[in-house]
Amino acid sequence: MDKELKPFWSRPFGFNKKFGLFLILIVCIPRFILVLNANSSGSYGSIGLIMTISAIAPFLFLTKYGRTEIGITKPKNFKWLFYAFIFGLVASIILYIVGQFLYGTSYENWYQYVGKSYKIPATITQADKNIMFSIMAITGMTFSPIGEELFFRGIVHSSFAKSIGEKKASIVDSSAFALTHISHFGLVFINNKWDYFIIPTILWVTSMFLVSLLFFHFRKRSSSILGAIICHSAFNLGMIFCIFYLL
Repeated sequence: MDKELKPFWSRPFGFNKKFGLFLILIVCIPRFILVLNANSSGSYGSIGLIMTISAIAPFLFLTKYGRTEIGITKPKNFKWLFYAFIFGLVASIILYIVGQFLYGTSYENWYQYVGKSYKIPATITQADKNIMFSIMAITGMTFSPIGEELFFRGIVHSSFAKSIGEKKASIVDSSAFALTHISHFGLVFINNKWDYFIIPTILWVTSMFLVSLLFFHFRKRSSSILGAIICHSAFNLGMIFCIFYLL
């Protein structure tokens, strides 16, 4: 019988919801703390580390069979990768429009606050801005989409799905993803002090939950984790474009 977990991990764990909860606890809690620390210190190097850990988790814990089971496989229908890109891009623009309509240029606007971490100089030339955008876009379209999708829509989702089914598992992984993103916006560090925006945070978390379901939809449609990664990459591209050129 094929096993998802490597022999070393199959002794203390089964590939089930308990294992999924274990993964959430050992990755999401440290990540939450590291992001908050980065927001206050202005040093974001640790974020790359946590994304790397998220990306290698399936290769650390799972057999080849297990990695195939979580979607690390060739897509069965490539048209859904195109749709994934378009829908991810549109979702990011909708979130921009909502933030601008409700909160304008204040830090209650999630893109305004996230954009603060990019440290775009006020006097930057257009040419330098384009270069900086390209660098941020390439980074944003690779590190977090690969790391987060292999983790949330990959190993975490599949471990819960073994116990509670696909639909309920998508609720769990989307909830974990959304709540983890409170560290990116919600608990905010402004003017050297912490603050909390209640209503904007609720809207932000709800948005992150919904886009997570969107990412899962394209993983399912394409029969590959690549569908989720591309949708997530397009969402990040749209968000970074809005921050650089529309705010």
